[in-house]
Amino acid sequence: MLLNTQQQSMTADLPESQPVLSVEGVSKKFCRDLKRSLFYGVQDIAADLTGGRRHSDRLRSREFWALQAVSFQLHRGQAVGLVGSNGAGKSTLLRIISGLIKPDTGKVRIRGRLAPLIALGAGFNPILTGRENIFANMSILGLSTRQIKQCFQEVVEFAEIESAIDAPVQTYSSGMAARLGFACAIYTEPEILLIDEVLAVGDARFKAKCYRRLYELRQKGVAFILVNHNSQAILNICDTALYLSGGSLVAQGDVNQVIDRYESDLFLTGTERAENRLTFPAKSPQESTGMDIRALFFRDAQGESTQTLLTGEPLSFCLSCESHNSHNGVTFDIRIVKIGGEDSVGNILTIRGQNDNAFFQVTPGLSELRLNFPYLGLAPGNYSAQVRLRKDSIYTFDMVESFRFTVLADRDVNKCQFYQPRSWSLVTETQPMLES
Repeated sequence: MLLNTQQQSMTADLPESQPVLSVEGVSKKFCRDLKRSLFYGVQDIAADLTGGRRHSDRLRSREFWALQAVSFQLHRGQAVGLVGSNGAGKSTLLRIISGLIKPDTGKVRIRGRLAPLIALGAGFNPILTGRENIFANMSILGLSTRQIKQCFQEVVEFAEIESAIDAPVQTYSSGMAARLGFACAIYTEPEILLIDEVLAVGDARFKAKCYRRLYELRQKGVAFILVNHNSQAILNICDTALYLSGGSLVAQGDVNQVIDRYESDLFLTGTERAENRLTFPAKSPQESTGMDIRALFFRDAQGESTQTLLTGEPLSFCLSCESHNSHNGVTFDIRIVKIGGEDSVGNILTIRGQNDNAFFQVTPGLSELRLNFPYLGLAPGNYSAQVRLRKDSIYTFDMVESFRFTVLADRDVNKCQFYQPRSWSLVTETQPMLES
C-alpha cells in the first residue's frame, strides 16, 4: 500500500451519498534533471527507512509541481471529463489514483474495484497470446480464474479478436490492443473506470460501441473519469468536468461551462475574446493592390456594432474596405473553421459571394460590405475565419488569413455542431401516412 494513499475495498452496496473516490489535496513533484532526481530518490528512501522527515511539501532545486493541491470527489454513476493542455497533469493524476505512483502530499481514498485504462496495452505481455493476457490482466484487476472463465467469451467477442486470440499480442495492431484492454477492464465489473485517451484508437464503429457500453455501465452505477482531447466526446458522455492547468485544478463543475473556459483559455487571448473585431492601418496607393481590408467586425439586428455573438440571434459579418479607385464586381469569400479538438479539421462553413451573385460597385474611399445572417448558426466556441476581398471571382485585392472570434449562447447547444431554428408540434392523424 502506498504510504500517502489510503485505499479501501468495499462492496457495491455503497450508499449513494458516499463517494467511491476521494482525492484530498494531492500534490506531486518531479525533477527535470535525471542525476539530481536519482539523488533525491535515494534521499527520500533513506528518510523513510530512518523515520526522518522528507519535506514533501517543498520544492528542491530543479523540481516542479506536476500537481498541486488537487481535490475532488467521484460518486456512483458519475461521469467526469478531465481536460487540460499537454503537461497539465492529467495522466499524473490518473496514475496516482490507480496507485502506479504515490503523491508527495494528500490522500486518495478508493472504495470498490478500480480498473485503469491509462496506457495502450498496459499490463499486457507482448510475447503471450491474447488468451493468456486476458487471464493475466483480469487476475491483476482482481478476478478469480473461475470468474475470468465465465466472462472470457464475452471479452473476446467485445474486443472482436476471435481470429487472433491465440496469437502473441506483439502481433496485434494498436487498435486490437486497445480493444482487448478496454474489454478486459469493463468485464471486471469495476466501481471506477479510469480512461486516458485509449478510446482515441480504433475505428468509429468500435468507438461508438465503447461509448454505448460506458452508458450501460453508468446506468448500473459505475463511475468513470474520461480523458479525451476531443471536447465533443466529453460533452456527449460526461455531465461534470475537471480542468487542470499547470498542475492546478482551475475549474470544476458543469461540463458545458468547464469546456467553454478550457477552450477559451487554450485558443484565444482575453483581448481577442472581448473585442471580436480586427482592424488594419491604411496603406498608401503604392503599397495597395487597389482595395484594402481596413476592419472585420459584426453588427446586430439593429445594425449596431457588437462584440457579443450569440448562437441563434440575427447577425451581420462586416468587412470595411478602402478603395483608391472605382471597381466593379467586388465581393468577398469567407471560410470558417472551429478552433480546438478534432473539430478544427475541415471547414465548418464556406461562403463565396460569387456563388450568390453578390457583386458590388465600389467608389473611392471607405465602404462596408455586409454578409447578413437571419440567425447565427454556429455553435458556441472559438472560430477562425479566412477572408478574401475579390474582384470578378478571380482577382484578390486583399486577404486576412486568420480572424479569430468567439461565439456564446444563451441556450443549451453545446452538443451541436450548428444551431437550427425550430418549432415543435403534435399532429394526430386520422389516416396515418403508413396506410395511405
